[in-house]
Amino acid sequence: MSVSALVTPLAHSAVLGPESHAAGSLSIRGVCKTYDPDGACIEALRNCSVEVKSGEFVAIVGPSGCGKSTLLNMIAGFDTVSSGEIDLDGRVLASADRPPLPGPNRVVVFQNGALFPWKTVLENVIYGPLRQKVLSRAQAEKKAVELLHHCGGLDAVAGSYPAQLSSGMQRRVEIVRALMNEPSVLLLDEPFRAMDTVSKTTMHQHLLDMYRLCRKTIIFITHDLEEAIYLADTVIVMTTRPGMVKQVITVALPRPRVLKMLYSQEYMRLKREAAEGVHEEARKAFERGEREQA
Repeated sequence: MSVSALVTPLAHSAVLGPESHAAGSLSIRGVCKTYDPDGACIEALRNCSVEVKSGEFVAIVGPSGCGKSTLLNMIAGFDTVSSGEIDLDGRVLASADRPPLPGPNRVVVFQNGALFPWKTVLENVIYGPLRQKVLSRAQAEKKAVELLHHCGGLDAVAGSYPAQLSSGMQRRVEIVRALMNEPSVLLLDEPFRAMDTVSKTTMHQHLLDMYRLCRKTIIFITHDLEEAIYLADTVIVMTTRPGMVKQVITVALPRPRVLKMLYSQEYMRLKREAAEGVHEEARKAFERGEREQA
């Protein structure tokens, strides 16, 4: 049977299961992270508290070294929590007395990519459900092709290998692969950092389409204030190390987001507000670095 034959007429909201919309509420309370507490004692995060509603798109910005990726890794279960607690849907996900525990309810897309080069697009996308034995191959292939189809017509390259795709298309496939696992939270760690402006703009639209399709809770780490405001419902500005929440900016731009919003007065106001906070912290980091080197 051809790949196209697996595509059935389907409403966007039905691509993933009915439970995919219900989960993803994150509560981060008083989280601290100290590396090498008995030696160098590097304090990465201090008393970090954030509340994320189910289905909310949250972007985290701040100067380099402010703990953005550290926080994401703790949510993902890749790193320990020194103190404080992270809850997901009312259940403790991470705390000082719990070892890190990754799980399929949290999926990370990194900036460097992680597709299996020896597998086709379709084989990459169905890998998770088959490995977890939650779907048969036939079920996984049908679901994968439907999701690829609704995410910008990627079913057309289902039989291709990653090396045959552009970097932007590879990144889209990675996000589809993450969504195939129906995670409660999708964690994106600067996924578009290495792209040029045109490619990044295209990827923004694809991500917004996927978000509208699946409505997952998204935590998006970035240095790019423009993409943070354009994509997110909430922008969290972090202080320089040790990272704390400096300000929480609510982005009231209506959805669906369109490019002409980038020229609106409200967008420019939000950008100035975020830029002032980030630049102040970046200056502190620079001055501290100079003092430490002196």
